[in-house]
Amino acid sequence: MNIISATAELWIAWSIVTVVVLVGMVWIRKDQKRQIRRALHSTESSLKEHSRREAEVLTRSARMLTREETKRLRDDLENTIGAESEEIRQREKRLEEREALLDRQLQTVLENESRLKAERETLDALKVELTERESTANRLINEHKTALSGVTGLSEDEAKERFFEIIRNEFSMEASQLGKGIIEEVKERAEEEARRLIGLAIQRYAGEHTYESTTATVSLNGDEDIKGRIIGREGRNVRAFEAATGVTVLIDDTPNSVVLSGFDPIKREIARESMTRLVKDGRIHPTRIEEVVNKVTEDNDYNMANLGEEAAHKAGVNSLNKEVLAMLGKLRYRSSYSQNVLAHSVEVAHLMGLLAGEMGLDIAKAKRIGLLHDIGKSMTQDVEGPHAIVGADFIKLHGEPEDVVNGVASHHGEVPYNFIWGILVSAADAISASRPGARSETMTTYLKRLSNLEKIGSSFDGVEKCYAVQAGREVRVLVNPKKVSDEASYDLARQIARKIEDELQYPGHIRVTMVRENRFVEYAK
Repeated sequence: MNIISATAELWIAWSIVTVVVLVGMVWIRKDQKRQIRRALHSTESSLKEHSRREAEVLTRSARMLTREETKRLRDDLENTIGAESEEIRQREKRLEEREALLDRQLQTVLENESRLKAERETLDALKVELTERESTANRLINEHKTALSGVTGLSEDEAKERFFEIIRNEFSMEASQLGKGIIEEVKERAEEEARRLIGLAIQRYAGEHTYESTTATVSLNGDEDIKGRIIGREGRNVRAFEAATGVTVLIDDTPNSVVLSGFDPIKREIARESMTRLVKDGRIHPTRIEEVVNKVTEDNDYNMANLGEEAAHKAGVNSLNKEVLAMLGKLRYRSSYSQNVLAHSVEVAHLMGLLAGEMGLDIAKAKRIGLLHDIGKSMTQDVEGPHAIVGADFIKLHGEPEDVVNGVASHHGEVPYNFIWGILVSAADAISASRPGARSETMTTYLKRLSNLEKIGSSFDGVEKCYAVQAGREVRVLVNPKKVSDEASYDLARQIARKIEDELQYPGHIRVTMVRENRFVEYAK
């Protein structure tokens, strides 16, 4: 019974607890619902307020954008209207200017028409007057013809023939003078064209003789690796060498050697010595190249001065200016038809001394002129003009007297012989140049050329005698003055020169000198 009561109490207690728990859960759920409703209400209010504020902001922004767009459109419209108005004003202005121009042109046309009308009336009057004068002139000509026929006793055809003969003689002289002027002008243009063609030929043709006279070879002593050091990184060493020396470096043309090419023999010699020293030293870079080239240039200038002093000592010439001696030493690197110019100058100095001694002239001065006569050849690459004139200007600048300067300037006939020295230098120069073995031309060829020159000159009618002088560089032709006039002498000289050009081959130029002389002899009895 007690167990049943306890069970019943326990069940009742459990039921009460269950009811309490259920009631609590129901109350909690209701409270949660209330809180959720309050939260939803609060959120809804916040969203409504946020949406209201955003709507106000968007409304204000839309109103501002609308006002700005309206202002922009109004400004664009005003600018467009202003531009069109300006264009309309410009068009109106151009139309007004064109209208004014047309008015002026119309006025000019009217004035020209009036002037042409007046000129036409004047021309008509002149035409009538000219017709009257022409008839009067014809009448007077006929009267004069009749009078002249009566005075001279010549018919009209005979008078015409005599008149035409006089005209032919006059025009023949004028034609000869005109032809001379035209030929001189053509010669000037021909010389310029010849220089251009020679330069073009030098560029296109590299014959064996040109190669030998314009190149120098430097041996590498079997070390082919040094070519890379000569070239340098990206070619900087070879470019520095060419810039410092003024010559072209050819590295891959020949094995175990480097070829230096250039027309200036002095620069080529400096480049050869510089390359030799660089190869021997082994240190090759732009700074070292510049140092070596400068040192070789100084040594070369000193050597040229010594060469000039040595040549002056051999020739027996004293008291020459140092710059003149240095320029004289440069002739060591020049040649003329394979004859060294410095040795040729010393030889001419000795010949001048012999000639002056035989004639009783100043031997020291004669040797001085002979030694300096070709000094201009060392400057012709830097100064334009004949080497005789260039050399004379140079020694005059360094204090040489007038007779020495004239002797140097006149030895090829570019200036008059004011003193006897120019004639003696021409003779000594020709003797040295024509000496057998002095130049590349053999004696047989030389004598044959002289004979052919004299034969060509004597082949023309009116020529009495012909001589080849100046070692074949000049032909002197003596003509009969009764058969050849002064005007005909010029044409004859031109014909001889053309025939020489067509039939002979020779170096340099050949001058044709025409001599026309009248001799009058009387005897006193």
